[in-house]
Amino acid sequence: MLHLSRLTSLALTIALVIGAPLAFAAQPAPAVAPAGTAATSKAPLPLEELRTFAEVMDRIKAAYVEPVDDKTLLENAIKGMLSNLDPHSAYLGPEDFTELQESTSGEFGGLGIEVGAEDGFIKVVSPIDDTPASKAGIQAGDFIVKINGAPTRGQTMTEAVDKMRGKIGQKITLTLVRDGGTPFDVTLARAVIQVKSVKAQLLETGYAYIRITQFQVKTGEEVSKALAKLRKDNGKKLNGIILDLRNNPGGVLQAAVEVVDHFITKGLIVYTKGRIANSELRFSATGKDESEAVPMVVLINGGSASASEIVAGALQDQKRAVVMGTTSFGKGSVQTVLPLNNDRALKITTALYFTPNGRSIQAQGIVPDIEVRKAKITSEADGEYFKEADLQGHLGNGNGGADKPSGSASKAKAMPQDDDYQLAQALSLLKGLSITSGR
Repeated sequence: MLHLSRLTSLALTIALVIGAPLAFAAQPAPAVAPAGTAATSKAPLPLEELRTFAEVMDRIKAAYVEPVDDKTLLENAIKGMLSNLDPHSAYLGPEDFTELQESTSGEFGGLGIEVGAEDGFIKVVSPIDDTPASKAGIQAGDFIVKINGAPTRGQTMTEAVDKMRGKIGQKITLTLVRDGGTPFDVTLARAVIQVKSVKAQLLETGYAYIRITQFQVKTGEEVSKALAKLRKDNGKKLNGIILDLRNNPGGVLQAAVEVVDHFITKGLIVYTKGRIANSELRFSATGKDESEAVPMVVLINGGSASASEIVAGALQDQKRAVVMGTTSFGKGSVQTVLPLNNDRALKITTALYFTPNGRSIQAQGIVPDIEVRKAKITSEADGEYFKEADLQGHLGNGNGGADKPSGSASKAKAMPQDDDYQLAQALSLLKGLSITSGR
């Protein structure tokens, strides 16, 4: 069973921060939980455990093979306290905190991969588009078994990430295992990752394709601009839209809400439940549907997590879109970043989120309406057939128009759906929905 020791928001990765105040979500950022909540109930201090803690510190300082200062021991204790709560809670030092803020703004340094841990190994959750990792061919599900020749098994997530981080431009060699095969090396250079969160184009006349790679602060605005440009490029109302959330590791809660708001006119989008008062949030549509209610298909897979699951779940529950692909990752928890007074912060799980119909996605994921697994497309050349228009003395078309003899068809421009089976199936379904809806 997949167990992520930390879907890290360090230099290599996209922050999976849902509802983080630092990421400008619609939630205030208290430095501590409000008075009167469970977090501040006046329970007696566990004196026996505190004595044990102090004794352990003393023993380490006295007996460890090398001197260890109090600051190091206490920081390690805090890290352990957070990391053992759940896979997504963490203590952020100054560098980590800064990089988390950079990642949610859309620019950070690293390789461009979302990583987790499984059975003691570092596993790629998803590569980020247009980064050194994706350009080098790294795929979701690959295991990173060595970093510059050093085995990763047994390392903590932080240790592995620290080794993969480094100076911009420096090269690093990752040893990968894919689908249980033979290990192979991939060498790539670290870079400043400037993630384009939204890409859009017309697949065919009338049929739009929007891909969201992660949910940044401005993603909702970018989707709005993409929809306007697609309508302009098409010259008339669209026939359908494909929203691609595959390998999208998540991001900012408010961005996910804004994206859904562009596709529905009314109704609940998502709500959260937690122990502290300000973790109880509800987000509803504002009536700003910019999609003109055209048929819609949402693509997801096992790399679709967090904010992308909010979007897919909301559009599925609201009967606005057909969800296609494979079951999503299953991260249904909300992380709040609580800044501390020394350039550090706590990233702590404060709530669970629920789809409009009250579904918790945690550890289950979004199940697609139509399951379509990834497959390879092999094109076969059409045989050249002799046609009526090739016959000498053939009649012309009664409605007018040029003859179309064999060999007259022009070669089509290569498009994304040509070698993407799931996308091709989504487009076929979208055409069917468009026809049956009379568009």
